Order: sequence, then C-alpha cells, then structure tokens
Amino acid sequence: MKVSVVALTYNWPAALQRLLASLAAQTRLPDEVIVADDGSGEETRALVERMARDYPVPLRHVWQEDRGFRAARARNRGIAASRGDYVILLDGDMLLHPRFVADHLMLAERGFFLQGGRIKATREESARLLAGGQPVFAPWSRADFHEFDGTRRLYAFRQPQLARWKSRSKNGGRVMSCNMSFWRDDLLRVNGFDERMEGYGAEDRELVARLENAGLRRRALKWAALAVHLWHRSRAQPDVDDLSLPNNRLFHATRTEGIVRCERGIDGHLAEFADAGRLDG
Repeated sequence: MKVSVVALTYNWPAALQRLLASLAAQTRLPDEVIVADDGSGEETRALVERMARDYPVPLRHVWQEDRGFRAARARNRGIAASRGDYVILLDGDMLLHPRFVADHLMLAERGFFLQGGRIKATREESARLLAGGQPVFAPWSRADFHEFDGTRRLYAFRQPQLARWKSRSKNGGRVMSCNMSFWRDDLLRVNGFDERMEGYGAEDRELVARLENAGLRRRALKWAALAVHLWHRSRAQPDVDDLSLPNNRLFHATRTEGIVRCERGIDGHLAEFADAGRLDG
C-alpha cells in the first residue's frame, strides 16, 4: 500500500520545517509528502524547494493564491495531487512520533477512516521545539492537557495493544483534520472537502458527516499516531456550533439531508494533476 501525506500550511515556515523533518525520520516513511499551501509567501516556497533536494521521498509544493482562509480548497488540491492509495492529512504545525505513519497504517482498514489527536504544547514548550528540541510523548510532557481540543494526559504515550482495542470503540473522537487518514478512493467518492466552506471552522466535520452518510465509519486513534501541536493563537469561534455561521449551516444541511457528495470539491482539480502518474515504489 502506498501512502501520501498531505500537510496544510500557511506562512509558518519554521513550524513546517520541523514537521517535514519529523516526517523524514519516520520508521515507515510515507511514499510521498505534499505541502498543501493556502497562499504562503516566498519563504515557504524556498524552504520546500531546498528540503526537497535531499528529502528521502518525493516532496512537492501545491500552492494556491492567498484569498483568505481556504483550507478546504488547499487540502483538496493536495489530495488531487496525491498518488497513493491511502492519504494522511496533517497540519503544518505538528511534530510527529517516529511511528506516526506506521500507526496510521497499522489500523487502516477498508470501510473506515481514522481520527487522531494532538498533544497541545505550551507556549514555552513550543519555543523549545521550534529551536530544535525533541518532542516528549509522555503524560508528563509540557502540554495543555485541559484544552477541549487536545489529547488528554491519559493518551499521551504510545501503546499499540491499547490503540487496537480503543479503535474498536464506537466513539470516533473529536473531528480534527490536523491528524486524520482515509482511503483515497473514499475521499474521491464524496468529492473531498466542500470548497464553499471558507473561513475557519466546520469543513472537517462536514466532510466526516458525508463520509458517514456514505456508510463509512470513523475510528479513534488513541495511544497511537501521536503528534505534538505547536502553540499559536486560536482562530476558533467562541461557539463552534453557532448556526449563524455559514459553514455551520452547510454542515447542518449535510447532516439533516444525508448529503454524500459535495458539488465543489476535489473533481475541480483532478485534471490539473492528471499527468502526475502513480507511485511505482
């Protein structure tokens, strides 16, 4: 099985460099890495170009013009450019456990997609990591374990047997596209992210709703696929379920109407990357 990693980024090359370094140090390397760029400047382009020269797997930069927060479209373009059978989505502000990719593949199964979490490093710990420090994957790591969208202290270490057991539970965990994985053809079936969703929030939950409407099931990655999230100011709204927000209204319609496929999605980008071919190992 060939696996593609699609990493979303926007104007934080220092964090992206640390993410790409942690991907290059995986015990099971991905077969390619695609940086899905939502409009970063020249420094990010130069970084990817420089790292690609000696990177252990193909490293590509898929850029779009900066017209505000368009993570849905940027990820779709990265997925369209991918050539693997399996796709892992990441955000560009994460540092990964060496067995991160191997853990996703360990629990990959037809009919399911996987939801991982993130250990939210404190501001001080993030500064240490950006300066070249190594992440700590342990309950005593310097992290904000009380954050509602972060990994709980209980899960902040790797234990494959517990991970396999937990993945069979009915609760798939909080939806966060910073650490998810899918069979690529499942993403194509529902047409990926809905590109009508611009601005921060709900595009990942809406995608999950369509995948579940299509009969797929979500499995939680606990005690596996560990990743440390670098601190930055949050862009989340005070009420993430506020139905006055356009993205939330689209999400609500998907759930109530049983929508499976969005109209503005990956298919708008496939022709651009059609000549990329397949990964041949």
